Amino acid sequence: MKQALQIQSGVSMVVNYGLNRVRFPAPVPADSKIRARFTLQSLKHVGNALETVFSIVVEVQSQPKPCCVAEWVIRFYP
Repeated sequence: MKQALQIQSGVSMVVNYGLNRVRFPAPVPADSKIRARFTLQSLKHVGNALETVFSIVVEVQSQPKPCCVAEWVIRFYP
């Protein structure tokens, strides 16, 4: 995640607000290599916080279907 998101100054607290729509469409065989793709879906003000929603797709190497698909909600407070 550190490669996908860099927090600049002005943020005093980051809250992992949770996951939405978590699905596991395929299994992960033992010793498989996986990778996650993060895509920003939305960015909006909620009260005094900035709420981000990321689409996350976790893929297994050499598998046609992802092993996990979810939305991740994070709030940044000044």
